Amino acid sequence: MINVLKSSARLVALAGLGGLVLGLSALSAAAFETKARAAYVVDQQTDTVLLAKNAETPLPPASMSKLMTLYVAFEAIRDGRLTLDEELPVSQHAMSYGGSTMFLDTTDRVRVEDLLRGIIVLSGNDACVVLAEALSPDGTEAGFARYMTKRAKQMGMANSTFANANGWPAAGHRMSVQDLAILAQHLIEDFPEYYPLFSETEFKFDGRAPSNIRNRNPLLSLGIGADGLKTGHTAEAGYGLVGSAVQGDRRVIFVLSGLDSTRQRAEQSEALVNWSFRQFTSKTIAKASVPVAQAEVWRGAQKTVDLVPAEDLTILLPALSGKQINAEVVYTGPIEAPIKKGQKLAELVLHPEDLPEIRLPLVAANDVPSGGFFVRVKTAASVLITQFLNGPEAAL
Repeated sequence: MINVLKSSARLVALAGLGGLVLGLSALSAAAFETKARAAYVVDQQTDTVLLAKNAETPLPPASMSKLMTLYVAFEAIRDGRLTLDEELPVSQHAMSYGGSTMFLDTTDRVRVEDLLRGIIVLSGNDACVVLAEALSPDGTEAGFARYMTKRAKQMGMANSTFANANGWPAAGHRMSVQDLAILAQHLIEDFPEYYPLFSETEFKFDGRAPSNIRNRNPLLSLGIGADGLKTGHTAEAGYGLVGSAVQGDRRVIFVLSGLDSTRQRAEQSEALVNWSFRQFTSKTIAKASVPVAQAEVWRGAQKTVDLVPAEDLTILLPALSGKQINAEVVYTGPIEAPIKKGQKLAELVLHPEDLPEIRLPLVAANDVPSGGFFVRVKTAASVLITQFLNGPEAAL
């Protein structure tokens, strides 16, 4: 819980900005030392970034970029442009891809649901192209890649460009690990009905690919809460993983890229998940509707208004306690009446050591109507007196 370090719980307005220093006990966690070329970890519940290494650098994503093909396909199903039972043809171009495949050929017509599983579990390069050609604005994989690039920018993935649907090595086909984490979070939150597919460990498509039936995600069978999402590997990209795991009420999403081997990918991924859950814990620092501070009111029926969280405020902090974390409540004030209950008036700003600044909204606990004639006259008189004594700027 937050402890007020000063005896007064009221905010003091200074140059139009109110502030009060609060205290919270915590100890910073040591940064995770990873051998990956780039890495990114975010706590989904609190949106706290736990690790960022070369996070915004565009890198070859290999098969991890298949997640974007899946996202576009899920959107098409949601919008009614594609159905799970629909059967799609396989072109010569789709069949021409090597690497990880479903061993499709041009005589096949494949159900969309099988193609989705073929991408998620088997990492099928051919399956990606079948979907891409079906959904492309111009019927080509290149046209689909251009659409993916545009859609990624709309979703906030500023460092992603696509040259194909499956991550096959190509000039300009790049994603940052931060963008891959953004994409993973969208898949989890936007399509919960399809997310269980990412935890499937085996898919025997038509019995034709006995050498490629198992999910390559090394964490799914370890009992540490891992439930997705996608591995990737090329000589240029190295070994990578877009992963997610749940323990208790917490979910972490992580991306590793540029590792040297499948063994290193497995070891680093497991260690990173364990570090994320053991070294950090979620704490409720303020309860909904319980006053955190007060803001001064201008021309209102009362002089102050209580500031409360609209909902319980939960943040992620290092698990070990010991040091103080500085925090403050800030608002532009005094706040002019009338004020409505639930109106956002301020922010609780926390400064945890070795973690990004956290800003949480605070709202009015109750209505504050405008004051009557006597209140307005009294307020005006107070302003005039302040200006007379201290100069015009003092009343601002």
